[in-house]
Amino acid sequence: MPPSVPYIFDEFFASGQEESISPFLTPSSRSWGKNLSLKVALISAGFLLLAFITSFFVSPLSSFLLLVVYFLSGTPALLGAIEDISNFEINIDVLMTLAALLSVIIGSGMEGALLLVLFEFSGAMENMVAEKTKGTLSHLNQLSPRMAFVVGENGTLYEKSVKEISIGSLCLIKAGEVVPLDGIVIEGSSFVNLFHLTGEGEPIPKKKGDEVPAGARNFDGTLTIQVTRTSADSTLSRIIHLITQAQEAKPRLQRFLDRFSSWYAMTIIALFFLFALTIPLLFPMPYFGAEGGIYRALAFLIAASPCALIIATPTAYLSAISSCARRGIILKGGIILDALASCTTIAFDKTGTLTTGELRCVAIEPLTPSPICSMKEALAIAYSLERNAVHPIADAINRHAQQQQVRPVELLEFTSVPGYGLEGKARLNTQEISVYIGHAAYIGQKIPTEDQDRWKALLPTLTKSGHLNTILLVGSTLFVFHFLDTLRPQSVQLIETLKTKDHIKPIMLTGDHADIAAAVAAQVGIEEVHANLRPEDKLRKVTEFAEKGGLMMVGDGINDAPALARATVGISMGKIGSATAVEASDVVFLNDDLFLLSWLTQKSHQTLRIVKQNISLALGVILFATTPALLGWVPLWVAVILHEGGTVLVGLNSLRLLRSKT
Repeated sequence: MPPSVPYIFDEFFASGQEESISPFLTPSSRSWGKNLSLKVALISAGFLLLAFITSFFVSPLSSFLLLVVYFLSGTPALLGAIEDISNFEINIDVLMTLAALLSVIIGSGMEGALLLVLFEFSGAMENMVAEKTKGTLSHLNQLSPRMAFVVGENGTLYEKSVKEISIGSLCLIKAGEVVPLDGIVIEGSSFVNLFHLTGEGEPIPKKKGDEVPAGARNFDGTLTIQVTRTSADSTLSRIIHLITQAQEAKPRLQRFLDRFSSWYAMTIIALFFLFALTIPLLFPMPYFGAEGGIYRALAFLIAASPCALIIATPTAYLSAISSCARRGIILKGGIILDALASCTTIAFDKTGTLTTGELRCVAIEPLTPSPICSMKEALAIAYSLERNAVHPIADAINRHAQQQQVRPVELLEFTSVPGYGLEGKARLNTQEISVYIGHAAYIGQKIPTEDQDRWKALLPTLTKSGHLNTILLVGSTLFVFHFLDTLRPQSVQLIETLKTKDHIKPIMLTGDHADIAAAVAAQVGIEEVHANLRPEDKLRKVTEFAEKGGLMMVGDGINDAPALARATVGISMGKIGSATAVEASDVVFLNDDLFLLSWLTQKSHQTLRIVKQNISLALGVILFATTPALLGWVPLWVAVILHEGGTVLVGLNSLRLLRSKT
């Protein structure tokens, strides 16, 4: 799909509607249209039950109710069968419809109606797999503003649609606004948050000459950018394109039933015609009548209708899906359980997945030999400055100071320098001292000329492997604050369980820096790490691993959405995950309890075993029901009991999956 394709959705997004801009679709009609096939199946099942009950008392009423069932469930089945036949495609759907309609001819209308209702339930379960692309595109487009302030030649500001802004135009982004288009900063400085694009929460300083992507949120300063890409080619549009490509490329897993359905249907229908024509020629019996060849052939066709086979997989998947839902795990279709069972590798994002995304201050150390204040006083000064700021490092310092019960010092002056840091004058032991906090590049500008050599010598010692840091300058004394992302409590145990119990290899795919990613991976026990990944890099890595074998991908940010869509199974976090990641994924953990990953993997293997058992049982029942009916050894009603008994056994076997324990 070319990058310009998202324009097709402009009218849809502008409407604010979920499904269509048509004025003829009211909210109530949309509600009715949702899961319509399932509602029809439930209504048909109700009418069938009433028809069966009234058949013992009021036969005409029973016939009328049965006619309603054939109309509700038989009409779509008949239309679908006609379409398949017109396309020269004979499958189980055609066989089911033919068997149900021919059952009326031999006076077994109740059995035919049951086949149609079960057939409708099966189709409804397949249709309940969510259509994800529209929702994903909608959330992405809502993230990016539709209008932007353009700076005219004489400096005037005017609002303009982002899709009408050309390359080279100047746009003004105020504090708190979202960057509408990719561009280069030509004036101003600020911190921007790229969390929705990279998944990482640390604010990034942007100044003149730096590139800023569409979708970034401007924190504190005002930026003037020169547009480098149109809205059709912006960062968000390219992510939309990646998601669409990934969903189209996602492997279509074929179940055992799908692989042989056409062969089975054509064989049974061919045998029906063969038996109807040849049995009276080979054996002394008439064509018509209760003991005739056509009757026996019809009995064979009805008995061979895969009633148990049709519900063998949907009931198992529905039971497993219900069990998962009780644990707070939402699966977007039963076929995902098959995919889960095939996975041998699991890829984790870092921030928000293995970690909480919340920074914590882990160390404060002086960088000068004779500091003019203690580390506790340094924390108090940093607390005084940062409590006036809004970004994750400020929150971490504030929490650390409160935990240490440190009181802020008195600030005589305070200035926020957008995109760089904070500065002011603090009263410390009756003295007024200039204080600064921020990135190393900003602090370096405040170091006196005579101390620059010493400062350059200190630069290599500023960072610890895997730590974020910020620098505090108090007079001539330097302090460095070290921060780590907080691990989720269950991360270490989860990785160990996946490796030892489930035999699944964990890897890390993250957009964060290599040293920080390696530090987190070492803490949780992940040996293979791929860091500094952009969305397209993640997609490429996921594709490589998915082609080698089944891959689960766990993520929570917009940058993870293409990879989640391309993975064999994409898993997102419901509470903290972005709406785009949730829409693009196959599995959603509503309570963010990743320790359930092991339970889910075991449930998928159990489901696959029960599906195979159901199919074997259904085929065995069909064999024992059809052969006696064809040979005339048992009457039709006995064959039907055998057939429907197999259906009950398959259903009961599937209900085992409702148990929480695997």
